[in-house]
Amino acid sequence: MSLTFHWFLPTNGDSRHVVGGGHGTPATESGHDRPPTVGYLSQIARAAEDLGFVGVLTPTGAWCEDAWLTTAMVAQHTERLKFLVAFRPGFVSPTLAAQMASTFQRHTGGRLLLNVVTGGESPEQRAYGDFLDKDARYRRTGEFLEVVRGLWAGETVDLRGEHLRVEDARLARVPDPVPEVYFGGSSPIAVEVAARYVDVYLTWGEPPAQVAEKIARTRASAEREGRTLRFGVRLHVITRDTAEAAWAQAHRLLDGFDPRTVASVQAGLARSESEGQRRMLALHGGSRDGLEIHPNLWAGIGLVRGGAGTALVGSHDEVAERIEEYAAVGIEEFVLSGYPHLEEAYWFGEGVLPRLRARGRWRHPYGRTAAPSAGAGRP
Repeated sequence: MSLTFHWFLPTNGDSRHVVGGGHGTPATESGHDRPPTVGYLSQIARAAEDLGFVGVLTPTGAWCEDAWLTTAMVAQHTERLKFLVAFRPGFVSPTLAAQMASTFQRHTGGRLLLNVVTGGESPEQRAYGDFLDKDARYRRTGEFLEVVRGLWAGETVDLRGEHLRVEDARLARVPDPVPEVYFGGSSPIAVEVAARYVDVYLTWGEPPAQVAEKIARTRASAEREGRTLRFGVRLHVITRDTAEAAWAQAHRLLDGFDPRTVASVQAGLARSESEGQRRMLALHGGSRDGLEIHPNLWAGIGLVRGGAGTALVGSHDEVAERIEEYAAVGIEEFVLSGYPHLEEAYWFGEGVLPRLRARGRWRHPYGRTAAPSAGAGRP
């Protein structure tokens, strides 16, 4: 089975240092180093497309640019790359969201994937006019996806739910193909929603044993619903020709973390309502010590960044081995990123993907037999 790889569009800005923020914390000043212009994001997207990434994830929240608008513009500068658009279902009606997705599919030739983000931070949700608590937000997400799924199937939908109500809802044109739905969440109610409605369940980069436990729990819940899911993991990556060079880069990033920024970000993340964020924080405990929590799995990113806070660090061979370790516990899709995103896409695409291809674990999605030989974008 060929593994699937996605990259990341840093719509919160990019840098040779870690751009912090997310989960209720603002982006750090390093996000101004390379502003998220359409030109720069398109450069990253074209590199990802050439190297063999299937899609690119865009984040959602107050700390970054709007994902729908940005990807609609960047899509015009690519040909085959898909866009994993993160959005929060409580901010738009399900009928409008289904229509937006259908329009996106037609104008991009079917290159939309949807990453449904329920929203883990109540203060940020309230800034957008959403005053439901966390569990209620997940129940609303389930109702939202029930409506959207029905509309995409060409049905006329009536729903009188706990949080959403639609009458005689239908689409004039259904999307072709129907976008796949990606979703993450570690709480029991999140797993219930995933089991019923989504195609791909995403987890942040915990050690493989913890990921295996989460996969088993979610798979069992899906089986009770008569459904089968795929599983993906969200990770950063620092890969070099040698392990020493990769760890030197990780230590350079760590040396750039201002202690006051770390303390401020950790205090903000400690207030998070997200179970996944709590699990990320537990991996490092806010300390700079003991950050290699599993061979080649480094928790340093999480000191200044909310959400995904771990990175695969090592030689190209070591990183390929860790990817195979995650694949062995059930991971089929990898959503990766690195600082800066342009250069790190080349390091991974030219260093790790050929090794995975040689091991029979990956093939270029567009039928190419080799990655581009150009090293443009490397430092």
